[in-house]
Amino acid sequence: MKLKPELLLRAYAVGIFPMAESRFDPDIHWIDPDLRGVLPFDSLHVPRRLRRKIRKRPYEIRVNTAFAEVIRLCATPAPDRRDTWINPTIESLYGELHCMGFAHSVEAWHGDLLAGGLYGVSLGAAFFGESMFSRMTDASKVALVHLVYLLKQGGFRLLDTQFQTPHLKQFGVIEVPREVYRQQLAQAIHDSAQFPKETSDAGVEAFLESLTAEWAGDDGVPAERP
Repeated sequence: MKLKPELLLRAYAVGIFPMAESRFDPDIHWIDPDLRGVLPFDSLHVPRRLRRKIRKRPYEIRVNTAFAEVIRLCATPAPDRRDTWINPTIESLYGELHCMGFAHSVEAWHGDLLAGGLYGVSLGAAFFGESMFSRMTDASKVALVHLVYLLKQGGFRLLDTQFQTPHLKQFGVIEVPREVYRQQLAQAIHDSAQFPKETSDAGVEAFLESLTAEWAGDDGVPAERP
């Protein structure tokens, strides 16, 4: 039986998401971790080096202009990952969700080159980050900062990263127990939010100034305020 995008949305609504064992595994496995990665918007940690780079505006950040290419590049093996969990079935399903208005991409462009980006699913006031990629230095990191800004602007309450990886931990991602996550999720999906159609470099710069982690060190860990 073919998996329908509507089933995906019902799964997200109860805290479950799909993965494949590898790019070439045709089967879909449903994941419900004991500990869930969550990025509290106001606890975003942005290292000083990355803040300086964002202020230089090295990339043009676009929203939902190349979703299919973003997910294809997320699914493509890279030097730091020989395989991915995004198989053709997942790629096709999320393309359908995008056409339905539930899946979104944030893209970092360098001229005509898609230098990096990320994609995820929105449901109510919850956003579920799925995957990201970079072809140029810090491109996905810049896209992530813009994503958090967009979610705050759109009225979102929850940013689910699925897991807390070392890469995501430096940005402030925490782990919450499954039951706590489900409570947060239940509240968020019954609220309304709107994923913005475009971002703003000036808005992101003002957002960076407002962060509680303004004195973060270069490793992304907040240092003591002077």
